[in-house]
Amino acid sequence: MLVSSTCQNSASTAQERESTMRRKRFQRGSLQQRKHGRHKVWVGCWYESGGRKSKVLGRCSQMTQSDAEVALAAILFPINQRTSPSARPTYTFGQFVEHVYLPHCRRTWKGSTELTTVPIINNHLVQAFGNRPLGSVARTEMQDLLEAKAATLSRSVVSHLRWSLTAIYKLAISDGLVDHNPASELRIPRSCKAGRQIRPLTEKEVHQYLDVLDLPERLMARLAIFEGLRPGEVLALRLGAVEREAIWIRERVYQGKFDTPKNGKAREVALSDGTIADMRTWLGICGSAKPDAFVFPSENPASPLDMGNLWRRTFGPRLAKAGLRWATFQVLRKTNATLSRKAGVDAKVSADQRGHGLGVSMEVYTISDRQQKREAVKKLESAVTRKRQRRLSA
Repeated sequence: MLVSSTCQNSASTAQERESTMRRKRFQRGSLQQRKHGRHKVWVGCWYESGGRKSKVLGRCSQMTQSDAEVALAAILFPINQRTSPSARPTYTFGQFVEHVYLPHCRRTWKGSTELTTVPIINNHLVQAFGNRPLGSVARTEMQDLLEAKAATLSRSVVSHLRWSLTAIYKLAISDGLVDHNPASELRIPRSCKAGRQIRPLTEKEVHQYLDVLDLPERLMARLAIFEGLRPGEVLALRLGAVEREAIWIRERVYQGKFDTPKNGKAREVALSDGTIADMRTWLGICGSAKPDAFVFPSENPASPLDMGNLWRRTFGPRLAKAGLRWATFQVLRKTNATLSRKAGVDAKVSADQRGHGLGVSMEVYTISDRQQKREAVKKLESAVTRKRQRRLSA
């Protein structure tokens, strides 16, 4: 009897140990088709609290296998959350984006980046693949999505979708959730919806632009056109950052939130003579001498002006009279890059003024006008002609 009792206790202990190990092990469960009355159904099976569990997930005629896997993953998600940290969780595409990818990116994203990127991801990628298991989305499906979106979205937005897909799966690989990146070889469709053309101002239009503005708005516009500042950098400018011939860009403001400049680095920006004169006049009118006071304060001196309100109330109406309402601050920055290159300014110096990398400056912001292209082809023709003339005269 003693031996029998001991054996029973040992068996019971072994079962408890096995149950505990089973409970702590990460599980994916199993999916089966069974006959339920006159209908075939999907049945999900898993272990919980030491015992085997099962649940009818839905009829096979009304639910695909992929949908059944998602339903089972939703059941297992809270159970697997209690497993050991080394276990690999099961995510749908939408769950991974919401709970892993976006929280990770928000650590470094600027407010403006989040404001534009999150809606694009949610409206186009999560809407398409949100309920799919993360590892079940194939490259061909992603490519089909990009081609479908190209009919209604610009190349820029489609490029952002491709970049986001690549980044999402790259992070999933680093977390050991998928074995490869199906988005790494996606291609941008050749035919995308034409985007809005943004051309820079001509030299004549620059003068027309500045002439319709009053002193404070003209100074803001000059800081964008001649000095290459972003609108958030202009509005966040404080008196302590203004020197005689230069200013220091140490912060920017976006929708009332202050942050470091876009590239995360403070920079010195030289001032043109006309901007120095306007700055001196404006600071004389402001009257404040506190280093932390804003150069362009709102009605509340403790806060800067809001660019949205400023554009609606002042810039927009005045520029409309000159037919230049289309020339936003983005256009002014492009004007700075284009006219600087046309004037022969060193590309690296120009990029440093704007706080850009040289590649972005040359590829995105700088546009060659017809005069520059004519001069280029004439210079090439002249060089070829001179060589031919020398060869004939030899």
